Amino acid sequence: MTTQSTQSSFTLSAFGDEIVADLEGQLEVLADLKIGYLDLRGAWGVNVLRMDDDMAGRVRQLCDQRGIGVACIGSPIGKSPIADPPEKEQANLERIFRVAERVGARRVRIFSFYPPAGASHQEFDGYVEEVAQRLTRLAEMAGQEGFVLVLENEKGIVGDTVARCHRLLGLVNSPHLRFAWDPANFVQEREADVTVRGWPLLGPYVAHVHIKDASLAHGKICPAGAGDGQVVELLAALRDSGYQGFLSLEPHLLIAGHSSGFSGPEGMAVAARALRKLIAEIGCEEAH
Repeated sequence: MTTQSTQSSFTLSAFGDEIVADLEGQLEVLADLKIGYLDLRGAWGVNVLRMDDDMAGRVRQLCDQRGIGVACIGSPIGKSPIADPPEKEQANLERIFRVAERVGARRVRIFSFYPPAGASHQEFDGYVEEVAQRLTRLAEMAGQEGFVLVLENEKGIVGDTVARCHRLLGLVNSPHLRFAWDPANFVQEREADVTVRGWPLLGPYVAHVHIKDASLAHGKICPAGAGDGQVVELLAALRDSGYQGFLSLEPHLLIAGHSSGFSGPEGMAVAARALRKLIAEIGCEEAH
């Protein structure tokens, strides 16, 4: 791919709990890899939603000591059944906001709810409007408190495909609900040529990007550029749009679980090298 100059720049972040459980170890590896930001999903084996004020304050203290910021809260909000009362996730989001304030983050990752058990993939469309109503309320809460929610596409959830993500974002139509693009999750929903097809629809909403890739043939997770997620095409589209934001490494190279993944220190280093190679290939710059 030919290179070109650009006004765009990418800032690397990473899901620290993919490295080790202890925050101290997470930050040490990020510092060694010259990655200046953390996507906070868990520390010391505790999910961000379960952190009390003291623990969140300790996260901030350690991050400040290392000179590493928190790019985004990797919350589990919306990774829950649509059958649950809406008030449950609204209360959880209020707690996440308090954690985010403690650690100095204004961006929160969320999801778009699981349909009822047994619903066929074709039946997911029937839940889009109900999910949009829930997301609208969450976005209103974010606006009232000065946060931005970034909606991640996720397999097996109502917002799983390009079409349904686009419909959800359009129905909510809020500056406080943007999109977190995850290439591998699209691939695992059998979405081919996802950047070519998806960027015209979702590009205007993108405010955060997760970096992991996957194979259409068997769904296995792999480093960026080694699968069918069209990651290099995504980076080029971001470059050409003038994107100034985060690329958050979430490699899942050893374990790809329901609520989290794991890569280990070596896996995170592999993932960072793969991403930096693609950034250089498209002629873009990494911000520090």
